Parts: sequence; C-alpha cells; structure tokens
Amino acid sequence: MNKKLVALAVAGVLAAPLAQAQTANVTLYGRINIDMEVVTAGLTDGTKPNQYRVSSNSSRFGIRGSESLGGGLNAIFQLESSVNADGSGGTIAGRETFAGLQGSWGTVKLGYFLAPYDDIHPIFGNVPTLTTSILSTAAIWANNGYTGANAQNASFDARVGNSIRYDLPNIKGFTGGIQIGARDPGSSGTAAESQRHAYIVSGGLFYNNGPLQAGVAYEQHNKLRAANLTDSALSVAGAWNFGVVRVGGVYERLDYDTPTGDLKRDFFGVSLTANLGPGQIYGFYGYGDDGEGGAATGTRVGGLAKGENTSSQQYEVTYTYPLSKRTLLYTGYVKIANKSNASYNLAGPEIANMSVGSKPQGFILGGVHFF
Repeated sequence: MNKKLVALAVAGVLAAPLAQAQTANVTLYGRINIDMEVVTAGLTDGTKPNQYRVSSNSSRFGIRGSESLGGGLNAIFQLESSVNADGSGGTIAGRETFAGLQGSWGTVKLGYFLAPYDDIHPIFGNVPTLTTSILSTAAIWANNGYTGANAQNASFDARVGNSIRYDLPNIKGFTGGIQIGARDPGSSGTAAESQRHAYIVSGGLFYNNGPLQAGVAYEQHNKLRAANLTDSALSVAGAWNFGVVRVGGVYERLDYDTPTGDLKRDFFGVSLTANLGPGQIYGFYGYGDDGEGGAATGTRVGGLAKGENTSSQQYEVTYTYPLSKRTLLYTGYVKIANKSNASYNLAGPEIANMSVGSKPQGFILGGVHFF
C-alpha cells in the first residue's frame, strides 16, 4: 500500500483535527534493524563470559511531511520514535523530532536531533551497516563507548534536546550547519544542568562532490558535567571513492576540563569499503592515544583517562549483502583493545559491568528492512 496513504490513515485514526491539518506531503517511514550477537569482555566480578543476545539497532518508526507556504518556502516536520524490536515498547518522539522552515536560503528547525558533529561519522564510518549496532565506529571516536557515570555528557555523539539548528543549502557540493541546545529537564538534561545554564554548541562544514567527501566539525559542551567546566571536540575526516574501493580517514582531538586541569586525547582512524560480489566489505582501524594534559594522573572522563596505558584500538570487519533495495543482511566482527587503564566499550548496546582494561569484542549476524 502507498506509504503516504497509510500515513494519512494513521493520522486520521489518531485525531480528526490533525488529519484535517495534514496535506498529501506526509510520509510514513521506518526500519527494523535486528541482529543476533555474541559478545565478551572482562567484567568487574573477575569473570569473562560469552553473552548471547538479540539487539534492536536504532529501529524506528516515523512520520515526516511538508507544506508549501508559497514563494519557495516550506513548513517541515518530523516525528520519529524508537522501536524495541528485540522486546517490546519504544519511546514516542525519542529520535529525530522537529518542526521548521525550509527555503532556498537553507533550513531552520527546532526540536530534538543529532548535532552537526555527528555528520562527520558517515564520512569514515561503517555506512554499509548504517553505523549502528556494536559495529558502530563511534566507540573510541567521540568517547561514545562508555556506560559509567555521566556517559552521555562525556560523549560528543548524542542527540541534543531543546535545540535550534540552521543548515546551509547545497552550494556546489558544500553544506554545513550550526546548532545550539540548552539543557533543561525533559530534554536530555537535568534540573542541575538547567540551573547552571548548561548548553551545547555544534557546527560543521562538509563537501561532497564526485569521488571526494570531506568535513570538519566542532562541538563544545558548556557546564554539562559541572559548573565552570567546558569540554570540546574537533574532528576532520575525508574519503575518496576510487569506484570499487572507497578509502576514508578521520582525526579527532578531545579536550575536557577537570577540577585538576585539562584532559586531552588524539584519535586517528582509517577505513576501507570495497565491492565484493553483490555486497560490500568494510574494514576499520582506529587508535585513541593516551590521555594527556594538566589533569592529575588517573583522572577519567568517560572511557578516557590521564596517564600511561590509557590508549585503545578498535578493529572491525563486516560484510553487507543486499537481498533487495529495501532488505539487507550483514555480518561482522569488532574488538576494542583497551590498554590496562582504558575503559572504552562497544558503542551500543554496550557490555554492562565491564572492567577497566578489558577488551570487549563481538560477532554479529543481522538484517535490516526499510519501509
């Protein structure tokens, strides 16, 4: 059945006034991304068991649409909800949700969504498997693979609530965006963050034309982890498509404020995507250096710590096989090789109760259907 007609029918069931307000430019969309996996890591209780699980990897259901306002101006909206395909439930509007205006001058939107810093990820990341699941290459990069205290506030790859964002139109292959998001209770923040006027600023400039794709992005967290602490991240990435082989690379600099001084880290990564039969094979290597700076030895923010043996490496190889334009299968292996004082985890779903210095790894077999 036509997806637009289905979306209109759903809207009509929800509320008659809503149905009257919508136009034919409404689309129902989503995807179910589910896998079987075996993961292992050293745990805080001293054991290292194999864990067998089924995971729902950014499965979603959404409605998006637009209304022409004349003169090339359009009103746009999107309401995207998470789907727990491995169990039950989900979160209404728990993913990219916004309303805004779009014209020849660009796009402005307000709501809850990923920041421009996240737009760096597809340049070097595992696009064949949608950069989700434990195969995500945002584990050491962006300090995203960590489950401890203040995990979200330590990461630079998360959705930002209470946000306003402006995106440039495409100008000869150049695009870009800037976003600011205040932290308030109910919008990915806490009452304490709201009281100290915490906010996030993120911006990026990107180029995608012919075989070349490149980008630079910066994000700053102000007073998120504590008053008077400012954290920042800078990433530069590029890729060249040779036809049957695409090579990508990324550099990142993290800089955290701590009560005892600054904590910094460099990250380097390289990826390769190649056609193999009807599908694609992907390989990735990333290296996060030891934590440095004026912070006291042992100071930790997320998976990053100050001192010797705080570096980590990520290894990954995957294969994606399309069954149709809307259905694909994938398999892969990923390992985070932490040194003795590092604690980076798989980037979702992470392994719970992992010990410092562990080497989490996983094998995965999954599939995706788009609708």
